[in-house]
Amino acid sequence: MAALPESPEIRVVDLCNISAPELAPVLQEELHEWRAALHWDLSSSTELVERFAGMQALNGCALMAGARVIGYSYFVCEDRKALIGDLYVMKRERTPERERALIDGSLETLWRESGLRRVEAQWLMLDPGTRPSGRLPFATWFRSYPRLFLEVETGVVPRLRECSVSNIGITNWLESRHQEPSGWLVAAAYRGHSDSEINDQYRSPGGARRFLTNIVQYPGCGTFFAPASFAVFDQQSHTLCGIVLASLIAEDAGHITQVCVAPSHKGVGLGYELMRRALVALGAQGCRTVSLTVTASNHEALRLYERMGFTKKRDFSAFVWQEG
Repeated sequence: MAALPESPEIRVVDLCNISAPELAPVLQEELHEWRAALHWDLSSSTELVERFAGMQALNGCALMAGARVIGYSYFVCEDRKALIGDLYVMKRERTPERERALIDGSLETLWRESGLRRVEAQWLMLDPGTRPSGRLPFATWFRSYPRLFLEVETGVVPRLRECSVSNIGITNWLESRHQEPSGWLVAAAYRGHSDSEINDQYRSPGGARRFLTNIVQYPGCGTFFAPASFAVFDQQSHTLCGIVLASLIAEDAGHITQVCVAPSHKGVGLGYELMRRALVALGAQGCRTVSLTVTASNHEALRLYERMGFTKKRDFSAFVWQEG
C-alpha cells in the first residue's frame, strides 16, 4: 500500500507479513490500556491474536512507523459478512489520521473479497476525533450508531430490592439446554430494534444462536460465567421469556454480555430482576465492578441501567458498511 501523505515513514501493510514479536509491544500496551480504562483483562484475546500472528494467519492491517509496528486491526469473514474485530494504535503514536489509515486499509482489503456484502465493527478505544466521515472509502454504504460503555460498583447491589413476578420461574442458563430457545427469544426481542441493524445475527434464530455460541465459547466478551447467567420461564406456557448472560472480564470485574425479555413479558420487572440476580452473583464471585454496553437510542434500557446505579465510562460507536 502507498505511503500516507502525512509522513513518508508511516505506511499500512498486510498483517500477515508481521511476526508475533513485532506485534507484541502493541498488544501489551493495548492490554494495559483496557485494564486501566475499562477494568478489562484483555490477555486471553491478545494471546489468541499473538498466536495467530505467529502462524502468519491473522488477516488484517498493520500500521508501521519505519520498521516499527505502532498499530493493527484484524478481521474475520463469514457468510458474505466481515467483522473487524479490533483496531488499536499505540497511545503516543495515535492520531485520527493514523487510525483512519487502518480503517481505510481494512475496508479496501475487505471490499476486494468476492461476494462480501457487509462489514461490522465496534472499537472501544477509537479516538473520538476519528469518527468515520465522508473521507472514508465506501462512505455511501456507511452508518454509525452511538453506544455507551456503562459500569456499576457491586456495593450498590444490597440496595436493589428483589422484584417478584407471578407465574415465572428462574433458573441458571445452560448452553446445552437453553441455547435453542434463546435463539428464538433473541430474534423476537430484537425484531425491528436498532441493535439488529448493528448486529445482523439478531435477525434470525439461527444467527442469534451463533451469536450466543460466540459469547459463551470465545474470549471476546470475557469468560462466560454460568452462576451469574439466568433464564426465565413462563410457568403456564412453559416458554422461555427472558435471559441474562454474564462473563468475567477480570478477577474483580464482571460484564453483562446479553439481556433480553420477550415482547409479551416486558413491563413487569423481568429485566430488572434478571440484572439484579446477575449483579448479586457477580458480587459474590468477588467482582468489584460490573459493566455492559448499550446503544444510546435504547432509552428504555438506559433508564433501567441508570436506575440500578450504572454510570457512563465511555462513549463509542458501532459502525456498519452495507452494500446496496
